[in-house]
Amino acid sequence: QVRLVESGGGLVQPGGSLRLSCAASGSIFSGSKFSGYAMGWYRQAPGKQRELVAIVGSGGSTNYAYSVKGRFTISRDNAKNTVYLQMNSLKPEDTAVYYCYAGRGSDNTYWGQGTQVTVSS
Repeated sequence: QVRLVESGGGLVQPGGSLRLSCAASGSIFSGSKFSGYAMGWYRQAPGKQRELVAIVGSGGSTNYAYSVKGRFTISRDNAKNTVYLQMNSLKPEDTAVYYCYAGRGSDNTYWGQGTQVTVSS
């Protein structure tokens, strides 16, 4: 069974930091297979569409939404089947449910259940 389990969300004041983690498990990620997947973070705020936040490819290349560049950093640990999102200088507009994503080609995509991030004073 494929599972992407996010953790690390919560309530933080503006300007604060959070680190999200996503642990991947299941046969499709066993051995070195995890390293072949692009891993990413998406978010969805109330009343808005889900949007890409950051993604790290199988080769380690990264892409970020313009709104988070310079504040967020995505990284992956292939030995632990885990992807991270370090979020600094958080703003109220970063408030959303953050979803972990794993993808390999167009037919193999998986999502986590989401973790709430709330930025408020």
